[in-house]
Amino acid sequence: MLRFLTRRALGAIVILFLLVLLTYLAVMTLPVDQAQLNCPKGCTPQQLETVRHNMGLDKSHFEQIWDYVKGLFVGTQYTDSFCNAPCLGYSYGRHQFVWDIIMSNYPATIMLAIGGSICFLVIGVTLGMISAWKQGSWFDTAASSLSQLGQSTQIFFVAPLAMALFVTTLHWLDKPGYTPFTDDPIASITGMVLPWLVMSIIFWSNYTRQVRSLMIEQLSEDHIRAARAKGMSNRYVWSRYALRGAMAPIITIFGLDLGLVFSGAIITEVSFGIHGLGMLAVRSVLTQDTALELGVLLFSAAAILIFNIIVDAAYGLLDPRVRIG
Repeated sequence: MLRFLTRRALGAIVILFLLVLLTYLAVMTLPVDQAQLNCPKGCTPQQLETVRHNMGLDKSHFEQIWDYVKGLFVGTQYTDSFCNAPCLGYSYGRHQFVWDIIMSNYPATIMLAIGGSICFLVIGVTLGMISAWKQGSWFDTAASSLSQLGQSTQIFFVAPLAMALFVTTLHWLDKPGYTPFTDDPIASITGMVLPWLVMSIIFWSNYTRQVRSLMIEQLSEDHIRAARAKGMSNRYVWSRYALRGAMAPIITIFGLDLGLVFSGAIITEVSFGIHGLGMLAVRSVLTQDTALELGVLLFSAAAILIFNIIVDAAYGLLDPRVRIG
């Protein structure tokens, strides 16, 4: 397992380095003069050159990339302060280090993504298992129809309707918003229930169909029929053989969906006004804060790679053949 995880970690480092290189080049070649944007109103040519020098924009692209990569490992010295590693740059528009800005906004995103993932996995796997158990029944038909309806919806369409119905009209749920769990656990959960459910709709719809088909396929395998022939109970056969065989592909699909989970979190944040990385990314684009844009992108990519490694480790525990391949 250690060798397996080491290979995955080294591959993630290479991917992250290439992402830094390509993204930094793409951002630096945008037709936006960051020095001009951060120079005071009525900026003189001398002041503009001073700002350009302080931001390091008077260096070549190679030197700028090298300084940025070096800052990720050893930190970077700015005009009047030092940015500790991992340094993702300095936002001159907000007058803060990018890392500090991300750390103040990331807890909302991670809570939204984890809570939404738990919701769609629990709902999707449960509905899929029951549909496979009651194949051809009214429940199977209803669950399949509901999953198709869920896959055709969009977060930005469902979010305002859910707000109007459950918050404004029925008063069943609190107004969505992020509260740190350590400050008020109850408010933290109740404020995220509606975003969790809305974000999970498009995902659990897909998992319901996937789990149903995988369970039906597993139940038709020879080893399942052999287990039943030995007199094993249906509950034991389902939990010990069928469910475990179906979970390995589901974990693989979940690993591939991690990027979509974070994308869904961004759309959900904007739809519900939650101040996380999604809202931060939108504002950085609107204000043309390229340092913040780059930092959010790299941080999100690194988080997705780390979660993929965790999913690979879980898959390796379920299927030892993966660790050898």
